[in-house]
Amino acid sequence: MPYEDVGADRPLFGESRPRDRVINLVVGVLTSVMVIFTVVSAIVFPWPPVAMNVYFAFCIVFICASNLVLIYWYREGDLEPKFRTLIYYNAFTVILICVCANLYIHNVSTSNTTPAPTTTVH
Repeated sequence: MPYEDVGADRPLFGESRPRDRVINLVVGVLTSVMVIFTVVSAIVFPWPPVAMNVYFAFCIVFICASNLVLIYWYREGDLEPKFRTLIYYNAFTVILICVCANLYIHNVSTSNTTPAPTTTVH
């Protein structure tokens, strides 16, 4: 009995829907833009670069590297579909860390810097 190649054309986890592709694209582009902006901000804006800002940016890049490995494994079929939620969670976390890093790099503070009104006694 010859070997039949049944279902070899079919993706491992079924067809991806157009909605999933759009979500993947939006999450990927947003995360990439935030990371690139953060790295450029850390290196360029306070010239000469502050070592702490550059360190913060490279830590974010290393976190992204682990998420890229998860994405690669998921696309290869080595991970189950439930790991897609973990990939989205990691991307959301990276975006939040980038927001924090940009606030830190650009010295944005929430403290009230206006002096309190003084009363003078005559």
